[in-house]
Amino acid sequence: MKTRAELFSYAGLDVSADSLRGHYELDGRHFSEVVIFEGVGPLSTPAVRAVASLWYLIAGLSYYKAGAARRIDLGSTAVGPAGRALLDDALLDGLGEFSYRNGLDLGDVAIDGGVDAEQYSPLVDPARVLTPFGGGIDSVVSVTQLSKGIDQSLFIVSPSSGRFDPLEATAEATGLDVVRATRALDPALLAGDDDFFHGHVPVTAMIALLGVVAAVASGRGGVVMSNEHSSSAANLRWNGRDINHQWSKSWTCEELVGAAVGELVGDEFAIASFLRDRSELWVAQAFAEQTKFHHVFRSCNRAFTQRSDHRATNWCAQCDKCLFIDLILAPFLSRTTLRDIFHAEPLSDPARQSQLRTLVGVGLDYKPFECVGDPDESAVALARVCEMPEWRDVAHLDELSRLTRPERDFDELLSPQGPSRVPARWLR
Repeated sequence: MKTRAELFSYAGLDVSADSLRGHYELDGRHFSEVVIFEGVGPLSTPAVRAVASLWYLIAGLSYYKAGAARRIDLGSTAVGPAGRALLDDALLDGLGEFSYRNGLDLGDVAIDGGVDAEQYSPLVDPARVLTPFGGGIDSVVSVTQLSKGIDQSLFIVSPSSGRFDPLEATAEATGLDVVRATRALDPALLAGDDDFFHGHVPVTAMIALLGVVAAVASGRGGVVMSNEHSSSAANLRWNGRDINHQWSKSWTCEELVGAAVGELVGDEFAIASFLRDRSELWVAQAFAEQTKFHHVFRSCNRAFTQRSDHRATNWCAQCDKCLFIDLILAPFLSRTTLRDIFHAEPLSDPARQSQLRTLVGVGLDYKPFECVGDPDESAVALARVCEMPEWRDVAHLDELSRLTRPERDFDELLSPQGPSRVPARWLR
């Protein structure tokens, strides 16, 4: 039985010209995380230090979770009301899946310490942006759909163990300049410990905030995220709270991050998801037209593990993500093209039937803890696939589709879905 720690402390953030080093303590045990930037201006200006403190707060959750301490001391970390609201929600909902899997209710955590944050007015150009790039269909679509009047560079975060080959190949295909950050987690966290709790943390929020640091340091006026509408859909409800694997990609998180950043550097700086009001089906349709990316992109998470010797060299064709990407692209790409991409066919694989049932909302009463669309979208995609002559020989697809009851139809999902914070200047 693992025992919760008593105190997690923010022990200080060191900022140099090109790096951040966050220090944390868990019941006296020290951790540090280092991020080194390439292609940006000095990080030591007051405005950059301010937004770096936001990253430092959220990055600390990677170390907090090891002990799930009952008290958090912010120490001398500068944080305003909006920044504190972001941290509070990241603790409860950003660690929601972690709490659920470990049977921990973090509603009892007390947070104290911290000092008032100041607002700065850095010189930023709204027409210059950074786009965090992950090498999957979402970020490819943002990059290719952003207004040509915007000066866009990619932002790629790599682990200290080395760059991700499929991500690099996809980035190269864009032809855009790349701003980089190399993130080195504390070795003790990577090695693990029998006494540590383990689980999912809000990584996308951490990367978004590193993007803000890089953008402000280089005079850019925006960060273009690539989180679509269904990332706000919860996986399940537990202890009176929605549990969402994709909380840090959600509309809620986007609003919180936007308010926290605006509190520090003003409203002229924009951070928003370009795909917020779009379904995964719309994204898949747009990606299908980008043929030069079809044989370099990768969304399978087994290609992106921290340890380079554990990374898959191709789509695994077995995980929920591979299955979902095959499903969501099938209405727009030929079966032959998809088979060439995956070097397999997850959608017709009898061994994937149970996973497919979960994706479309039949069987288990929650969607997989993975970055996939909501069950309604998957069911609509499946229905369209079953109408296509080239898939009619796969009997289990039609049988499963008849069990679904999607609330929306195909054309509806190709229309805007809900609100968006995207500035008009980013649109064509």
